[in-house]
Amino acid sequence: MKFKKSQKLYKKGLQHLVGAVNSPVRAFSSVGGNPLFIKKAKGSKITDADGNEYVDLVLSYGPMILGHRHKKVQKGVDKALKNGYSFGASTEAELKLARIVCGAFPGMDKVRFVNSGTEAVLSAVRLARAFTGKDKIIKFSGCYHGHQDSLLVAAGSGLATLSMPGSKGVPEGAVKNTLIAEYNNLASVKAHFEKHEDIAGVIIEPICGNMGVAIPQNGFLVELKKYLESKNALLIADEVMTGFRSKFGGAQELLGITADITCLGKVIGGGFPVGAYGAREEIMQEVAPLGGMYQAGTLSGNPIAMAGGIATLIELKKQNPYKKFEEVGSILEVILLETAKKYHVDLVVNRFGSMLNPFFTNLKVTNFEQAQTSNTDKFAVFFWEMIKNGVFLPPSQFEAWFLSSALKDKDIKIIANAVDKAMQAVSKM
Repeated sequence: MKFKKSQKLYKKGLQHLVGAVNSPVRAFSSVGGNPLFIKKAKGSKITDADGNEYVDLVLSYGPMILGHRHKKVQKGVDKALKNGYSFGASTEAELKLARIVCGAFPGMDKVRFVNSGTEAVLSAVRLARAFTGKDKIIKFSGCYHGHQDSLLVAAGSGLATLSMPGSKGVPEGAVKNTLIAEYNNLASVKAHFEKHEDIAGVIIEPICGNMGVAIPQNGFLVELKKYLESKNALLIADEVMTGFRSKFGGAQELLGITADITCLGKVIGGGFPVGAYGAREEIMQEVAPLGGMYQAGTLSGNPIAMAGGIATLIELKKQNPYKKFEEVGSILEVILLETAKKYHVDLVVNRFGSMLNPFFTNLKVTNFEQAQTSNTDKFAVFFWEMIKNGVFLPPSQFEAWFLSSALKDKDIKIIANAVDKAMQAVSKM
């Protein structure tokens, strides 16, 4: 494969864009080389500026669950575009998407649409504080909840990729009410409650996707929820990534819990910028204009994003691809593990429904510390070999891979061939 046009665009982009990108992980810092510039996508495939075609396992980091430019989504968006782009006023589409989303989450009576997952999370944290009258929030090391100041500490994903422990420009005062616990370690949560009386709640990714995929062990989430109830503290589920990916609704239901506040994004916009936070009636009553917790947004509930979300969720419910996701995910897991064994490469694969990723380690990965034992140099070699053999992956060891319902048997064969070439290259390191 040739990447001359992407390289040219990268050099051109350095003039007016920071690092020639608009999100740090796209810079390919941890895997080396120049970032790829994408021209178009359709179905299971994505095509770069040089005309190279790939089976897409990034899917815009999750939203394109039906594949790219699904005809039903395209039709819904085209229809909405004919009526205008943004009104600064309410539309019927907001009501329709709200009804679908609330209907998919037990315990969610009302929802507020915003413009991104970051915005959803910062609003949810503010809401938890408003409802409880307490200030402190517990988060887990390796969980990423957007780039808001108070949670940009001990995060995974891009920060882990760039080996950044936090961020410049975040004052100490911004994180003084943020406490850090270890994922899958309830004792680390209890230790904070023993020291502090003003903890409003805990925010967590039910299935982590920003330290690589990490899954709760031994009823961790169930026990966490019970404990928080005993302390009159709220559980905030950040399902921006997992929402509608494991079932029509949230991963929390599959894991046996109902969060007090749920944050959503990605899939519910069908690829358009969107976020949402929702909860039961008594909590959402705190949000303006009903209550004193203020949050607003000019483009919140944007009609084009609502149209994309409505079409995506209607088609998703019709397809009900979750059994297929489990089957395909299992096949890919076996391909990765058996190929690694064939070439004597240490590998662990974590998977939950349509999310998966490999770690180049021999340790079981259930938290951020264990995830960091993965050999990122090996991942970099693996990444570029996958690219060269037609598979588009997130350029980070600490990002989940995603499946779409557009994946075909021939795509799986392409992936299997690429994995074989990539593992062979890794084995020679």
